[in-house]
Amino acid sequence: MSATVTIDGDKQAQLEAHPWRAAVLAEVHARPFLPLETPRRLIHFAFDTSDERAHADRAALSEACVSSGLPAPGPRDKHHLIKLSNVTLRWEQHSEFTTYTWELPAEEGALFTPPAPLLARPMTLLPQPGPVLVAVDLHLVRGDPTVAALEQTFDRSALAVASTGDGAALFATDFKPNAEGFVSILVGNRGLDPAQTGALVQRLLEIETYRTLALLGLPEAQQIAPSIRRIEVRLAELTDEIRRSEGLSANHRLLDELTALAAELEARAAASLFRFGASRAYDELVQLRLQTIGERSVAGLPTWTSFLARRMAPAMRTCATLEERQANLSRKLTRAANLLRTRVDVELEQQNRDLLKSMNARTRLQLRLQATVEGLSVAAITYYVVGLFGYAVKGAHDAGAPIEPTLATAAFVPLALLLIWWMVRRIRRRHVRAEDE
Repeated sequence: MSATVTIDGDKQAQLEAHPWRAAVLAEVHARPFLPLETPRRLIHFAFDTSDERAHADRAALSEACVSSGLPAPGPRDKHHLIKLSNVTLRWEQHSEFTTYTWELPAEEGALFTPPAPLLARPMTLLPQPGPVLVAVDLHLVRGDPTVAALEQTFDRSALAVASTGDGAALFATDFKPNAEGFVSILVGNRGLDPAQTGALVQRLLEIETYRTLALLGLPEAQQIAPSIRRIEVRLAELTDEIRRSEGLSANHRLLDELTALAAELEARAAASLFRFGASRAYDELVQLRLQTIGERSVAGLPTWTSFLARRMAPAMRTCATLEERQANLSRKLTRAANLLRTRVDVELEQQNRDLLKSMNARTRLQLRLQATVEGLSVAAITYYVVGLFGYAVKGAHDAGAPIEPTLATAAFVPLALLLIWWMVRRIRRRHVRAEDE
C-alpha cells in the first residue's frame, strides 16, 4: 500500500505506508452515528458469534443481500447498512458478538404496540447467527412522557429515568425483559435534531448491550466459586500437614496433591481469564457511555447511572474479587509447593549422603580385601617361581654343576619375593594412572 504526499508544493511522490495504516484510520469511522427521525422504533438484537459463528453469519448475510439484489458487506467490513423502503437494517460485527438493529417507522399513540416480535419477523429470513444475548425494543417519541405514563409502561420498582445534560431528551427503562423477552426503552425527544437523536439512541443501545455482556462474568464467577473455596480449605489442611509430616514418602504424597490442586486452579483460571477481562472492559464501556450522555435526574427517580451502580457494581465486584482470589491462591499454592519441594530435596540430599557413606565403607573394605588378596597372590606366585627355580638348580646339580640345590633355593626365596612384590606394585600403579587419565 502506498500514500501520496506533496513535496515542494508541486511534486508528488509515492511513499510506502504501514500495512495497518488504512485499518487504523478507518476504525474511527467504523460505526458512525446515523441520523434518526422522530417518531421511530428500533428492534435491536445482539447474538453470540464467538468462534466460527461470525464467519457463518457474515456469509449468510452476504448471500441474502446478493439474492435480493442489495449490496453485501465486504470481507473485512465491521459495519453494514441495508435500506429496504421504509425499513433500515444496521449490521455490526464485534469481537464476540454481532448486532442487528432494525429501524422501523412508528406512529404516535400507544407505546410498544404491536409487540416487538411481530416487528422483528425479518430476522426469520436469515439463519440465527448464534444464541441471543440482547433483545431491545426502543420507542422514540416526541415530547416528554409523563411520570404516570412511565410508571404504567415500566415496573415502578425498577424504573430508571434520566434526561440528557442539556435536557433535550428523556430516556427511561426498567432493564427487565417483557413477556416476549425484550427489554423496553422509551426515549422522549424534547428538541434533538436527527443527528443528535441517532447518537443518543446508539449510546443507549450500546449501554444495554455492554451491560448484558459485562454481567456474563457473574455466572462464571458463581460457577467456579465453590471449587475455589474447596481448594482454599484443602490448602490450609495441607499446610498444616506439611508442618507435621515426616519422611520422604509422606512429603512426596503431599507434594503430589499440591501439584494437582495447582493444576486444577490454573486450568480454571485460564478458562475464566477471557470472561473476567471482557467483563471489566464492557463495564468500563458502560460507564463511559453514561458519562458521555451526562444524565440529569427526573422527578426524583433513579437515573440509569445510579440504578446500575446499585445493581451492577456488586456483580462486577464479585467477578473482580474472585479473580483476585484465584491469583492469591495460585501464589499461595506455589509457595507451599516450593517449601515442600525444598524439604524433599533436603531429604534426598541426606539419603544421598548416607548412601555415599555406605559406598565409601564398602570401598574401604574392598581395598582391604584387595590388599589381602594381593599379598596372597605374591606369596603364591613366589611359591611357584621358587619351585621352578628349585627344579632348575637340581637339574644343574645333577649335571655336575658345583651348586647346592637346597642352599641356592633358600637364597633365591627372598630375592623372588621382592621381585614379584615390586612387579605387582608396578602393575597396580600403572592401572591407577590409566584410570586417572
